[in-house]
Amino acid sequence: PCVDGAWPYGRAMRPALLDPLFAPVTALDGVGSRLAGLIAQIVPADTFGRAPRVADLLFVLPGSVIDRRERRQVADAPEGAVVTLDVTIDRHQPPPRGRSNVPYRVFAFDETGELALTFFHAQRPWLERTLPVGERMVVSGRMEWFNGRPSMVHPDYMVPVSEAHALPLVEPVYPLTAGLSGKVLRKAILQALDRVPALPEWLDAELARRHGFPPFAEALGCLHRPAEPQAAAPDGVAWRRLAYDELLAGQFALALVRARTRRLSGRPLQGDGMIAANILAALPYSLTQAQQTAIAEIHADLASPERMLRLLQGDVGSGKTVVALLAMARAAEAGGQSALMAPTEILARQHFSTISPIAGKAGLKTALLTGRLKGRERAQTLEAVAEGRVDIVVGTHALFQESVAFRDLVLSVVDEQHRFGVHQRLAMSAKGVAPDMLVMTATPIPRTLVLAAFGDMDVSRLAEKPAGRKPIRTVTMPLERLDELVVRIGEAMAEGQKAYWICPLVEESDAAGLMSAEERAADLRRRFGGRVGLVHGRMAGPDKDAAMQAFKEGETTLLVATTVVEVGVDVPDATIIVIEHAERFGLSQLHQLRGRVGRGARDSSCVLLYKAPLGETARKRLAVMRETEDGFRIAEEDLRLRGEGELLGTRQSGTPGFMLARLDHHADLLETARNDARLILQTDPDLATPRGAALRLLLYLFGRDEAIRLLRSG
Repeated sequence: PCVDGAWPYGRAMRPALLDPLFAPVTALDGVGSRLAGLIAQIVPADTFGRAPRVADLLFVLPGSVIDRRERRQVADAPEGAVVTLDVTIDRHQPPPRGRSNVPYRVFAFDETGELALTFFHAQRPWLERTLPVGERMVVSGRMEWFNGRPSMVHPDYMVPVSEAHALPLVEPVYPLTAGLSGKVLRKAILQALDRVPALPEWLDAELARRHGFPPFAEALGCLHRPAEPQAAAPDGVAWRRLAYDELLAGQFALALVRARTRRLSGRPLQGDGMIAANILAALPYSLTQAQQTAIAEIHADLASPERMLRLLQGDVGSGKTVVALLAMARAAEAGGQSALMAPTEILARQHFSTISPIAGKAGLKTALLTGRLKGRERAQTLEAVAEGRVDIVVGTHALFQESVAFRDLVLSVVDEQHRFGVHQRLAMSAKGVAPDMLVMTATPIPRTLVLAAFGDMDVSRLAEKPAGRKPIRTVTMPLERLDELVVRIGEAMAEGQKAYWICPLVEESDAAGLMSAEERAADLRRRFGGRVGLVHGRMAGPDKDAAMQAFKEGETTLLVATTVVEVGVDVPDATIIVIEHAERFGLSQLHQLRGRVGRGARDSSCVLLYKAPLGETARKRLAVMRETEDGFRIAEEDLRLRGEGELLGTRQSGTPGFMLARLDHHADLLETARNDARLILQTDPDLATPRGAALRLLLYLFGRDEAIRLLRSG
């Protein structure tokens, strides 16, 4: 039976030492089911719908701290700041009878001036008891000024001077949700802290000494009971210690997946190089140095008895498809088949149209297998694949979800890896489908994120564009100059050029007066008639393909689209891309979209249309786009401006959603964690040593139960 919503081996395997932390939060004093529901909304863990546990509370970290160590005076207390004052209570001023909307005020003073302590819907007897006239009190709260007079509405703390020592002098401020007060949450977190058992140390002693890391429980204490503000800062040693714990748990889990996957299969794939030579001869250009290096790395992996797991990162237009084709040629030379999976039907068809003619010249048979292939044609294709008469099968992920039987599948190429996450990689391994794997992405991913999300893979980078690719001129333009832009587009179309016009929405919306793709297409058709096409994600597959085909063949010369054209669509004679409301797009997405042009012989332009005034982040994004076409620099900037959560799409597709680690503060720890994890796996693969036993506790604490299951299953 499942325990705590965990996987079936739950409690039987989890050490009893951790039981206090895996109890539901309702085990804490004062936490009932209603409060547990509110806590569930703010705990950072991906709890998969289960009730929050005590351990989840430990990982709710403060967003800031209030420093009450310094006492202010009334006259110099800044507006909007949380201050602590030493005052004498002067008089009470209850609201007039029957005027419940008027607040109750208690006036207090120090030698610099008077302060009104203001309460709404207050109980008079309680206030008179709490704030007796003539008493010296310490009050703490947010300072506000009304009509030039200082006021503190509902102070956070009011205690006699004799009890001031009991005030939390440095108080963490936590994320809250409606109905959950800071005091109630803090009380629950401190109870959780008191439940942390004495845990053995799982960190390497020398590493902990070098970084100055305190023990796990002490680090939690520093954050939740800070003695000074810096103790609870993300770049303080306590937070860095906990971030390292999380990164180590993640990297060890990835290392286990890698080791397990590599054991599943692996046979050396070697060839005489003849098919690859024929492909190179059929290409109208020579390979870049980066492509040659990547191919050499891939061929070395294929020749090894270990299974290949390699991520091929290439900017838009860097020539990943050719590298993949040469890898598939090696698989064919070794007598095996290859599969190339793409995230969409459009992209699968495009890969097929690119690869098929070149592969054909080298004597390779290619087949396209998507959901649209029906009836007899489908049956014949499946039969040819099963009998080994097809060398390369191109399709969507349905290739692995349906009853597609290969005679001898030895290489799987996955395009757009960020849409095909770690869970799918595990699922393929679990089905026993264990070919060598090459995954490609046109989303340049910062090195830190590559380590976090793809730590189980080796990485090749294509950081240069193929010869003949021209730079793209990028300009920014306010929406007020739209008419001028439309005239310029018309002139370009008259000269035989094609243009994309990207909109953020499919249909009309109230969202801040945005123009949708449908509205913009209608607007431009009034100007240019039938030369304007439209494509968006809600269209049926065949309609989308038809719209793209019409644009490719020149029946339409201006294509209005949503970001559905972001990935892969190749129209070499498109020379202009307009991105409307560019301020609403992330940097990496803008860069991907820009890569739709600049693929032919003519000069190309990208126009970023924005709605003024621009916010600071949007202004920086557009400036970066004007300055550089280097996708890797753009990705690093995007990480800086947006944070890791959004960069690879949703967490569900395998993105590293961290609870404690903040890559802008802790990226330097990732490489160390990765090396540490790999060393542990080499020296103590079953976690049988005392440190290994402690590491099992770490994996449970950070929800890496899957990793322990892999460990046990060998």
